[in-house]
Amino acid sequence: MKLPSPIKVIDLATQLAATKIIGNQAFEITGINEIHKVVTGDLTFVDIEKYYQKALTSSASVILINKEVEPPIGKTLIVLAEPFEAYNKLVRKYRPFHPLNALISETSFVHPSSILEPNVILGNHVKIGKNCYIQSNVTIRDYSIIGNNVTIESGSIIGADAFYYKPTEKGYKKWRSGGRIIIQDHVEIGAGCTICKGVSGDTIIGAGTKIDCQVHIGHGVVIGENCLMAAQVGIGGKTIIGNNVILYGQVGVSARLKIGDNVTVLAKSGVTKNLKADYNYFGYPAGEVKRMYKELAALRSLPDLLKKWYKDKD
Repeated sequence: MKLPSPIKVIDLATQLAATKIIGNQAFEITGINEIHKVVTGDLTFVDIEKYYQKALTSSASVILINKEVEPPIGKTLIVLAEPFEAYNKLVRKYRPFHPLNALISETSFVHPSSILEPNVILGNHVKIGKNCYIQSNVTIRDYSIIGNNVTIESGSIIGADAFYYKPTEKGYKKWRSGGRIIIQDHVEIGAGCTICKGVSGDTIIGAGTKIDCQVHIGHGVVIGENCLMAAQVGIGGKTIIGNNVILYGQVGVSARLKIGDNVTVLAKSGVTKNLKADYNYFGYPAGEVKRMYKELAALRSLPDLLKKWYKDKD
């Protein structure tokens, strides 16, 4: 999430009542992001020691942290007791909650060439490009950006909150979902789909991708161009999918994975680890198709092999 204007580290630390700044106090922060999507200029946070190294070696320029440590060259640390609370506060500040009191927010924009059927709901700061067709009972939540020549079928929800909670002694604390949905040109989305916005990063559907009915796409997922997602596919948060990927019906993909270009995953498979480009996969956990079929053939032969083994032993 990019800030509307840069903010100096010293000013932010003052706002958050930080206990100490380690590094360049005059550095200007230009964005807020989770550790998985940070770029230079971004601020992120870490509050669990086993993740310190991951945060410190990330692309983030400024890190909210709950312990004084030696930062790498070029990093600035803001030390405070509750980094998560401070981070969540910032997301709420720059993506404040504004309840919708009309079907179409007055801050949304729809190109005159696009068609909206009855009962379409557009949240605050939504943008819809040329020649789009948004069918009845579609909901598009705040800050979503829809490109040109996009079709979204009835009942789909674009921009649902991220399913993202921090465990605390008092129960689960919900993160403020401040990310956006970006749907690029020539995308088609079937009926009854849910696409969740990121906590602070963007969920992106690449140009030319086609999504069947009843597909769920988790927070911060990035899907490449010209992909096909069949019915009942579910993709966990922050997963990155390349171009020309096909996921057949009921494929489940775990969170924070990477699937390379030109991958096909056959129906009912479960993806639990990264998948290399240019291969076909099948099974649970999903493996390369030829190897998985050999394993299944061997398994089918196992009873006969056992019978022969016991007979020879007698």
